[in-house]
Amino acid sequence: MTTDLDGAFAAVAERVRASTVCVHDARGRGSGSGIVWRENLIVTNAHVARGERAIVETRDGRRRRAIVLKRDPSRDLAVLEIEGDNLGLAPVTIRDADDLRPGELVLAVGNPLGLVGAVSAGLVQRCNGRWVVADVRLAPGNSGGPLADAAGRVVGVNSLIARGLALAIPSGAVADFLGTLGRHVTRA
Repeated sequence: MTTDLDGAFAAVAERVRASTVCVHDARGRGSGSGIVWRENLIVTNAHVARGERAIVETRDGRRRRAIVLKRDPSRDLAVLEIEGDNLGLAPVTIRDADDLRPGELVLAVGNPLGLVGAVSAGLVQRCNGRWVVADVRLAPGNSGGPLADAAGRVVGVNSLIARGLALAIPSGAVADFLGTLGRHVTRA
């Protein structure tokens, strides 16, 4: 028997899953996750999108080619534009990570080890402007996926694991990286 809280959290996780895609290297050198930032605009890690092109795969298996519009290996960020028809993907809602407090519940969504749309949850340990640090479980394939708060608002892009903790690039840094491509971060 599930509680109302379980059902509410599962609904939030499902919303975030709907805005998470799999990003495949166009040359077959690996894959990771991506976030539907805007309708045909995908944010991921630079170490996931290494070349000029990538393949974006939705949860239902639809695949589209994508062009890497901007890439910054020093910040480990890349933004892709999906080619062709609109896939009808739901963009995420963004929250400024600067508003996070230690102890807040967060969830990570991604495609680790071939598990499409896997969800893990944990608590924010700290947010220092460079990283959102949380005790969520990440594995290869989670890179580039969303770290979201308990309301489903994306606060960061999962990037790496250090000493057993997940490190995500804060949403404000992503908005700065996107620059003229669009900034729509909401305050909590």
